[in-house]
Amino acid sequence: MKILGISAFYHDSAAAIIQDGKILAAAQEERFTRKKHDPSFPSNAVSFCLEYAGEELNDLDAIVFYDKPLLKFERLLETYYAFAPQGIRSFIRAIPVWLKEKMFLKRLIYEELAKVGPFNKKRVKLLFPEHHLSHAASAFYPSPHEEAAIITVDGVGEWSTASICHGKGKDISILKELQFPHSIGLLYSAFTYFLGFRVNSGEYKLMGLAPYGHPDSEEVREYIRMIKKELVELKEDGSVWLNQSYFNYATGLRMVKDKKWEALFGFPKRKAEAPLEQKHCNLGMAIQKITEEAVINMAREAKRLTGSHNLCMAGGVALNCVANGKLQEVGIFDKLFIQPAAGDAGGALGGALAAHHIYFDQERTPAHPERDAMQGAYLGPEFSELDIEASARRNKARFTKIEDFSALCDEVALVIEEGKAVGWFQGRMEFGPRALGARSILGDARNPEMQKKLNLKIKYRESFRPFAPSVLAEECDQYFDHQGSSPYMLLVKPVKEERRTELPEGYHDFDLKEKLYYQRSDVPAITHIDFSARIQTVHKDTNPQYWELIDAFQRRTGTGLLVNTSFNVRGEPIVCTPDDAYRCFMRTEMDYLVMGNYLFKKTKQPDWKEKSNWKEEFVLD
Repeated sequence: MKILGISAFYHDSAAAIIQDGKILAAAQEERFTRKKHDPSFPSNAVSFCLEYAGEELNDLDAIVFYDKPLLKFERLLETYYAFAPQGIRSFIRAIPVWLKEKMFLKRLIYEELAKVGPFNKKRVKLLFPEHHLSHAASAFYPSPHEEAAIITVDGVGEWSTASICHGKGKDISILKELQFPHSIGLLYSAFTYFLGFRVNSGEYKLMGLAPYGHPDSEEVREYIRMIKKELVELKEDGSVWLNQSYFNYATGLRMVKDKKWEALFGFPKRKAEAPLEQKHCNLGMAIQKITEEAVINMAREAKRLTGSHNLCMAGGVALNCVANGKLQEVGIFDKLFIQPAAGDAGGALGGALAAHHIYFDQERTPAHPERDAMQGAYLGPEFSELDIEASARRNKARFTKIEDFSALCDEVALVIEEGKAVGWFQGRMEFGPRALGARSILGDARNPEMQKKLNLKIKYRESFRPFAPSVLAEECDQYFDHQGSSPYMLLVKPVKEERRTELPEGYHDFDLKEKLYYQRSDVPAITHIDFSARIQTVHKDTNPQYWELIDAFQRRTGTGLLVNTSFNVRGEPIVCTPDDAYRCFMRTEMDYLVMGNYLFKKTKQPDWKEKSNWKEEFVLD
């Protein structure tokens, strides 16, 4: 049985294909179009999935769209009616689009699929599961658990903004749902907006900014008190109630009512790219703590309702790896699995899996009692030596081919030890927002200048943003207070006490840059301001090439981890093809590029004459 899943028309469009319940391929449309968070119909991703599976549209048993658009339209109409006469401008803008496109989404999907290839509409079923069921399916079915509680949390699907479900075998039961306009995800996005970052894009920046808040300051405590008093009521069962007199997302064109927030917090909405002040950091810390409290409350309720020892998570809020780390620490559940493509992209996969197990009533057997079925999230396109050489010829690039991969790893480990930044392009591209060693930029975590170099000279992004470590799975507990695995970079854990540097007196009163560049451990490039790190454990069975490189670095230096950041510049999707990789390499101050067995040294490359400027080409996120 072959099923294609699609998510589209909001953000992070994607496609995924499964066969008899096994995941064959999945990719986001942004990687092909080079438009970050591309919401358009994922024609390129669909074509890739079909090609990888060796199938045509007519070969499929079903095509699944990840949510129910008519339910969304119902929510839109009822919300405008409830808030009338507010929101008339937003209503006038939104309704024509819905009437023209989204009310007739089935027809639109058929039209877009026809551009991919011919098919018989009467033969291939078109299915529409609910949004949060797609999220729940994306988390539970690939997990190693026969039975688990499931939490999904995001901005909003059709009506639901969060759910608690119970997965058993092939079945998922929805036990409890939180309804729009009350939403943990929209609350977090409102603060993302107020602090000057882009909604549906900059939430991870807010998460990275939060630790710069003063943990013992009265201002943080006061912000938490004000948020709970005026904006949100946190309930013991994990649900929230948002005071809509402060918010504008239900019917307006902005997330919040700026003047009311300014009066509440005592300062105006921060403009994009404006300097960050301590008050911004403290407010970021306050909302992060509140989000963690809400997620932990929801987990306790899920435990109460299901009695399970296992928890699966999906939805955009499940990408808040700080909250995930805190949730694991409180020990409500013994085992935690988070879908690596937890946002809307993963809905494409979840929709396909839900159709297989629920609609077609197919049995499910977890692939392995300890290992998930996501295959390390390496589900995207891969490229051959011929592809790499053809790209090199097109770009007049100069390279050295090192046939012995172990020798290549030794060479790359040496240049990383020397303080160089290396683009690493190997195997199948990752599915989801994280670079996991297939499309990564790597550096030496021991180098005190590496975070600054990567942020300012290669990523061209805000200096406060942290970098993640990729650590050999066998060595993880040598560096971090974490005994298990974290293959998808979705848990933040503390750096071990013995590796830390004692902070100077008055450290929390330093300004942001003074804090940032103080060396906090013997692996400073990955140690965040609060001695934490967003861990990726690298496993030999899911990414042998990346494991071998880190192992080679450990043999040279005694350190079994590297800095890992996504292979892109700020505002650009992660690279997909060899051409994407070479272009990014040449536009930045990266020192080396490795694609397959091919090593490209920057100083040996011809002058880069491309006129387009990435800062103009990509909208800053």
